Amino acid sequence: MTPVQFMVAALKARIENLTPAQVAAELEDPFVLLVDVREPGETEYGSIPGAVRVPRGMLEFHADNGSPYHVEGFEPGRRVILYCSAGSRSALAVRSLQEIGYRDVAHLDGGLNAWIAEGRPMTAPTTSR
Repeated sequence: MTPVQFMVAALKARIENLTPAQVAAELEDPFVLLVDVREPGETEYGSIPGAVRVPRGMLEFHADNGSPYHVEGFEPGRRVILYCSAGSRSALAVRSLQEIGYRDVAHLDGGLNAWIAEGRPMTAPTTSR
């Protein structure tokens, strides 16, 4: 196991890890904010419907109410579920949001790959130019 893999595994032991079925059930609540932290070039498979696209590198800025880059919908008291392709970056992102005051944060363990493997709904893929 590499140092980063070890770090992610240790982190996952301390955060809320959700299955695709659990995420799908939570998305029935309109208060839940689903955040796709993949980078812009990672849209070949589409996204989970209703997800807000926020690249991992800008997450803290978009989530900070005092930042000029704040994205409407990010509120520390709101339930936030994050996902990436495989679940490592989203696990790291959970910890980052917790460090800036978010308390009800989880991630999709296995990421979009797990969601797709279960045949769950997707938006149409987009192309990057």
